[in-house]
Amino acid sequence: MEKDVFVTADGLKKLESDLEYLKSVRRREVAERIKIALGYGDLSENAEYDQAKNEQAQLEEKIAKTEMMLRNAKLIDDENFDKNIVSVGSKVKLRDEENGDEEEFTIVGSAEANPFEGIISNESPIGSGLLGKKLGDIAEIEVPSGILRYQILNISR
Repeated sequence: MEKDVFVTADGLKKLESDLEYLKSVRRREVAERIKIALGYGDLSENAEYDQAKNEQAQLEEKIAKTEMMLRNAKLIDDENFDKNIVSVGSKVKLRDEENGDEEEFTIVGSAEANPFEGIISNESPIGSGLLGKKLGDIAEIEVPSGILRYQILNISR
């Protein structure tokens, strides 16, 4: 069963443009590489041909994955946003109860996640551990290194 993929309006546009690029530009590039490699003759010892065919398989897999994500895309609803409850699309300011450090995460669907920029998936341990929590709550989140305790200081869009 395919699961919902939560995306922002910008995320949806990016998925659509990525798919268009993969289908129109990348497919043509890979087909050209295969055509050139075929010109080298004997396919049994043609590394360029093997590499181009592998690249084609990876490209088609990426296209299929992107199409599946678009089929299952659910736009994050900004109109009915409740700033008192953490949901997909929320920007959450937290205080680490252990060391007092403050952090901020934006919770998005897995298609848009970029942990290095503080944009985390709703399916990640921290993202899923924060969903449904209210302003002021202490979230106890199990991660591989133990349990993190965060107090929710602010929820915004």
